[in-house]
Amino acid sequence: MTQRLHLVFGGELIDPSRSAFKDVDAIDIVGMFPDYASAFDAWKAAAQRTVDNAHMRYYIAHIHRLRDEEAEASPTEELG
Repeated sequence: MTQRLHLVFGGELIDPSRSAFKDVDAIDIVGMFPDYASAFDAWKAAAQRTVDNAHMRYYIAHIHRLRDEEAEASPTEELG
C-alpha cells in the first residue's frame, strides 16, 4: 500500500495576496503526516494559533504527489 504523506508548513508572507515567504529561514515546519485528515488537523491548529496575523499562512503539501513509484528514476536519483 502506498503511503500518502503530507507536509504541513507555514510562515509569514511578504504580501498576504502572494505566496512568497518573508524569511525562508523562519518557516515553521509543523510536521509530516501519513494521511490528509491528520495533516488537515495540524494545519487547522497552526492556522488558528496565528489567526491574528494576516501575513501568516500555513499550507499542506502533498508529498506523495512528488514521486510516482511506477515511473523510472529521475536524473538526480541516478547520480547517487
